[in-house]
Amino acid sequence: MTGKTTGREHLSMAITRILKATTVCTLVFALSACGGSGIFGKGKNERRENDANGFSRDYDSAARANAVKKGSRLADLFTNNDDPNVTLKVNKYLWKASLDVLNFMPVEAADPFTGTIAMGYGRPQGGGRAYRATVFITDPALDARSLRVSLQGAGGAAVSNQTARAVEDAILTRARQLRIADGKL
Repeated sequence: MTGKTTGREHLSMAITRILKATTVCTLVFALSACGGSGIFGKGKNERRENDANGFSRDYDSAARANAVKKGSRLADLFTNNDDPNVTLKVNKYLWKASLDVLNFMPVEAADPFTGTIAMGYGRPQGGGRAYRATVFITDPALDARSLRVSLQGAGGAAVSNQTARAVEDAILTRARQLRIADGKL
């Protein structure tokens, strides 16, 4: 052979290129489907729950709106639209109240940028059952919609919705007390 490609080799190289391109496209579509909002960002992935009064709570609306603002498409990975003067979007009163109310639990992880506080197992005073909690603060407003608490009993046991609501109410009450004490009504 003198370095010339035959028709068969040329066809083989073309098929290899087509297969590589198809594989890359398939991977891009598969990964974009993992985002929960679909390839074009219009999918539905909602968690709604009725509270004791029968009102519907949409827990994911704030997270979905935040993801759309931040950019949740593949092309957004290659752009730098971040503001260097970023302020935290977490209510400081809810953050402090969460730490105050759940002070019997050790803090395992805290991220003020996402508004997440993960607590380890702890027993409240006068209580015999150990709990652990994760607190999600999704909005800078001092509002019930801005707070979500997930509780778990020892050994992964489920905790009643009333208990979780009582903890949320205690955190909201403490946050209001902190705001009043701060004098910024």
